[in-house]
Amino acid sequence: MKRLAPTSLPEQIDIAIVGAGAHALTLATHLLQKRQGMRGRFLAFDPSGSWMSQWRHQFAGLEIPHLRSPAVHHVDPNPYELRRFAENRPNELFPPYDLPGTQLFEDFCLDAIRRWDLQDKVVKAKVTAIEPPLDRQHPWFRLRLASGESIKARRVVLAKGSSTLNLPDWVSKITGDYPSDRLCHSQQIDLPTSYLKGERILIIGGGLTAGHLAVGAISRNAEVTLIARRELQEKLFDADPGWLGPKYLKGFWAETDWETKAEAILRARNGGSMTPAMMTLLRRQARASKLKIYEQCQVVAAKWLGNKWQIRCDDGQEYEFERIWLATGTKLDATTEPLLTNILDIYKIPIVKGLPVLDEYLHWPGCELFVMGGLAALQLGPTARNLSGARMASERIVPAMVKSSISLVKLKSA
Repeated sequence: MKRLAPTSLPEQIDIAIVGAGAHALTLATHLLQKRQGMRGRFLAFDPSGSWMSQWRHQFAGLEIPHLRSPAVHHVDPNPYELRRFAENRPNELFPPYDLPGTQLFEDFCLDAIRRWDLQDKVVKAKVTAIEPPLDRQHPWFRLRLASGESIKARRVVLAKGSSTLNLPDWVSKITGDYPSDRLCHSQQIDLPTSYLKGERILIIGGGLTAGHLAVGAISRNAEVTLIARRELQEKLFDADPGWLGPKYLKGFWAETDWETKAEAILRARNGGSMTPAMMTLLRRQARASKLKIYEQCQVVAAKWLGNKWQIRCDDGQEYEFERIWLATGTKLDATTEPLLTNILDIYKIPIVKGLPVLDEYLHWPGCELFVMGGLAALQLGPTARNLSGARMASERIVPAMVKSSISLVKLKSA
């Protein structure tokens, strides 16, 4: 797959997409479907230099066998394209609702990249800052890169997940040094390379990630304990399917109070949840004495004793483990997102429970910045961070970009 090194950067680009995950790729395919002439007008920026790298890393690291979203949710504009691709691989669509296997989905994304000729559209570079235009007379953003280089962009799309790990309060209160591999967030864990035989592992979290970690550790003969702050929630999807269509979205979009919308998002997602299949698997492991599950329990303190952790829970009980894994997700908060710092300084807009109040095109009022993913939830609803949210976001952003598309002559003369 061809990649663009930072040394081959143009001085300026019409559209800079920050991120190269599923949301960025979905936007790119929708943009080209709407207007093929946009092919030379955008670049995506990601430290990996390739599409879907973080997605591949996380799915491989957690040994996730299939997606949670049905086969109609993917990166191509045609909702039936994945089913067509899977015609000769029906055993890789899992019940219920044809959930795509991980390898199938990865192969499909590679096929989409090939079909839409996007192989050379990712620049291997980490964007460290986005400097917005100071006025409409000079409407260019400047993207600062970790390499020290920079590039000007007329329009920018923030299409990356949150970079802020959600860590329990007690983590910051741990005194003394401890081996970094003995307390890890789920994003830092690579099950295929882990040797865990005989180790006591504590997993904290009540979502599907915690389930995958538990299954992976048990399969490596570890003694696993799962602690969740509430009773485990069993749901097929992380939000009710009614949020994928007008059943719930019609009322949500009609609501004019941003606080009410933010509360509806929190209620709909309601923290992490396990699929019925994962719950069945965990109960089976618990019955076989390979897994202990403590619900409605919270860790309040942890101490490293030189070769093991001693943890204390809110009920006063103490336990010892060799490792602690945190399946506690990430924080979605525009005010703490480093790439939005400069934007917020110059283009101040309301932020409600960490979410920016964008316009209907997911456009940051005052400048040509567009936002995808969880930070666009006030406009898209609770599934904004999912594959379905990537499609919804693209269907809003692309028309705005095509309508306001600047001519190449104007771009070159600016």
